[in-house]
Amino acid sequence: MTEYATLAGGCFWCTEAVFKDVIGVESVESIYIGGTVPNPTYKQVCGGDTGHAEAIRVGFDPEQVSYGDLLDIFFATHDPTQLNRQGNDVGTQYRSAIFPETVMQEEQANQAIKRAQADWDKPIVTTIEQADEYFPAEDYHQDYWDGEGQRNPYCLAVIPPKLQKLRKSFAARSKAATVSA
Repeated sequence: MTEYATLAGGCFWCTEAVFKDVIGVESVESIYIGGTVPNPTYKQVCGGDTGHAEAIRVGFDPEQVSYGDLLDIFFATHDPTQLNRQGNDVGTQYRSAIFPETVMQEEQANQAIKRAQADWDKPIVTTIEQADEYFPAEDYHQDYWDGEGQRNPYCLAVIPPKLQKLRKSFAARSKAATVSA
């Protein structure tokens, strides 16, 4: 039975690319969550006035990958110590946040933050927020790295290092790493 993890770690194009390469992940949808405007557009969210985060909703098979494993990958493939930004992407829409769907997911999120803190010199600022209503991002944002992202200089600079980290640090969890091994 498919379970879901909702994560915000900066640009959703970048987090989507990482999680699509994880064994046990069945789907990754780019979404907007955590804001106050119904059905926001990309332009509205980028303006920073809606309160939404660019996030991904990851459908996964818990028999193949656990929620805790997904959180460990999440913390290893973005900088959870940057408040309301990731690199050059600045604003609350790029915040690091976890949106647990159950009490158990919330407990696991708190445990994952504690585990991850050992890997960072600065305090982790990732928030745990209520998994309220979310809105799918526009179609052109879905599967972005697989298409347009391959020609986008921003994506070409940011995504490959994230994928390399996944494939090195979590080789047994990476679809690409297990194929090439």
